[in-house]
Amino acid sequence: MKKGRGRTSRIRRRKLSKSFQFRGVNESYKPEFIELRKWLKDRKFEDTNLIPASFPGTGRGLMSRTSLREGQVIISLPESCLLTTDTVIRSYLGAYVAKWRPPLSPLLALCTFLVAEKHAGDRSPWKPYLEILPKTYTCPVCLEPEVVSLLPKPLRAKAREQRIRVQEFFASSRDFCCSLQPLFSEAVERVFSYSALLWAWCTVNTRAVYVARRRRQCFSAEPDTCALAPYLDLLNHSPGVQVKAAFNEETRCYEIRTSSSCRRHEEVFICYGPHDNQRLLLEYGFVAARNPHACVYVSQGWDCFWFLSRG
Repeated sequence: MKKGRGRTSRIRRRKLSKSFQFRGVNESYKPEFIELRKWLKDRKFEDTNLIPASFPGTGRGLMSRTSLREGQVIISLPESCLLTTDTVIRSYLGAYVAKWRPPLSPLLALCTFLVAEKHAGDRSPWKPYLEILPKTYTCPVCLEPEVVSLLPKPLRAKAREQRIRVQEFFASSRDFCCSLQPLFSEAVERVFSYSALLWAWCTVNTRAVYVARRRRQCFSAEPDTCALAPYLDLLNHSPGVQVKAAFNEETRCYEIRTSSSCRRHEEVFICYGPHDNQRLLLEYGFVAARNPHACVYVSQGWDCFWFLSRG
């Protein structure tokens, strides 16, 4: 028998092929990630567990540098790296937010700040983070009406509700955005356009982590719980993964602790929640393969929608 043709060799090749399916291509050498790493280091964060990488099937994510054990803290991001409403209040927008009546929603404050900082370009201290954010999103609200019309009826109805909600959000932002004209040489209608605020809304909606803030008079009564977490938000979703994620009041860091082990050079996942694929597409713009939370939606007239991804 020729070398490499036996049963043992075939098993070894299958195992090797399977392991490479989960391995990514290191992207830490790319300029945008080099700048992000410098920016994070200035804010007292250096990661020894994870590196940015590109993976088949999931795209950009984070890969383990070494084997990770069950119960290990895989990332601990300092409060100084988080973008919250506190960030907005401390910025040049703070005075405008504080005096505006009726009070702004925390979401609008975050979105306005994102658009203003993106418009600032090289002058923005948040540029290294803004550079790695998606330029576009795939939530139904971002899709063309012709594409939405092809979705199953229950999802189509939810997509239209989402579009109406974003349009109302944009309409409610107009007066406040106009008050910011002294900060811009360009007309604020062009800076805070529908597409710009849609991008910001999707950024917060798809990438924010939960960090409860105390209620402040300058904001409306809506929950102030969204925080953008640079670098940490590169972690992709897997429905089969269990993690513990929360802001640690003692260390003043947002921490993620894994409940399972991970081998070296494999993609590290977190779970966004026990969501079915309709919810995942609406809120995050993707569906999960072999989703154990997949379910059947039945609308009036027994128009049935079985939203599964059989990857």
